[in-house]
Amino acid sequence: MRRVFTGVICLIVGGLSGAWFVGPMLHGQAPISTPVPKELTSFREVVKRVLPAVVSVETTTKPIAKTKSSTPSAKPRFDDLPIPPEFRRHFNEFHVPPQEFGNEFPHHGLGSGFIVDPSGVVVTNYHVIRGADQVVVHMEDGRKFVSKDIKADPRTDLAVIRITASTPFPFLDLGDSGAAEIGDRVLAVGAPFGLTGSVTAGIVSGKGRSLQINKQEDYLQTDAAINPGNSGGPLVTLDGKVIGVNTAIKTSNGGSQGVGMAITSNMVKDIMHQLLEHGVVHRGYLGVQVGPLDAEVASRLGITDKAGVVVAKVLDGSPAAKAGVQSGEDEIIMRANRGWGFENRAKKLE
Repeated sequence: MRRVFTGVICLIVGGLSGAWFVGPMLHGQAPISTPVPKELTSFREVVKRVLPAVVSVETTTKPIAKTKSSTPSAKPRFDDLPIPPEFRRHFNEFHVPPQEFGNEFPHHGLGSGFIVDPSGVVVTNYHVIRGADQVVVHMEDGRKFVSKDIKADPRTDLAVIRITASTPFPFLDLGDSGAAEIGDRVLAVGAPFGLTGSVTAGIVSGKGRSLQINKQEDYLQTDAAINPGNSGGPLVTLDGKVIGVNTAIKTSNGGSQGVGMAITSNMVKDIMHQLLEHGVVHRGYLGVQVGPLDAEVASRLGITDKAGVVVAKVLDGSPAAKAGVQSGEDEIIMRANRGWGFENRAKKLE
């Protein structure tokens, strides 16, 4: 009797279990699966941490006095453009050469930035504040601060602004951009087209990029949408660390096409500290002209890694000349460090 009872119980339990799994399938539904982690479905938590420290930077540049070119220039012609004749004539008659007239009205601009220190240090792009003697920094909570304490480095297109308040500011940490890998998910935050507090998502698409628009460049490439107004805003990881400053895009139509560039946070750290400490960026000067190290010379000198450059010329009176560096294919610079020393495996320098 017990065996019969046990068998009946097993049949009932089995039937109920089958109904649980088969029922949804019969109605076109998949069985209940493990819930997807929230971090894969929403960026809300990291956005909540990041947004309070992201700012909009409003600038007003001084008007330029109207001037007349000392040598009259011919009006640019548009006859070669593939446009209808009536439009071509319009351009030819109404185009004014820009060098003959200045900007007689103040120019207003709006970019982005982010706070990196609770005392009120804002990082942004140089091209956001270029030409402005003061800026207005707008915060997400509605506060705004006027500042004339602006330091910039045009070579890297970076700038810092100081703002002050009686209480500490929310801020973001600068992460290690060198640790970022292609494929890592990132968020771009800023004010595209003046839409403050906008967030776009993407991945790190490339590293070590150069656009040849600044003297010194080291960009992370991302497909997170970056548009006019995003300049100076942060590119952040999903743990809220800044790994880049959104700076430029490669585009054929003026808008985002999935190829955005952000200055690496490791470059930002160095430039920012120098601007805060000295007001300018001090750069080393070696005083040499160098050329590539070819395989034949490397083999003759016993250099196996082929990493280095040949000193082609040493400038008179330069630090290199004072250190005893000479020109010639036997003079190979293998490595330079931050103290501006170097290792020469082909010839030992004292």
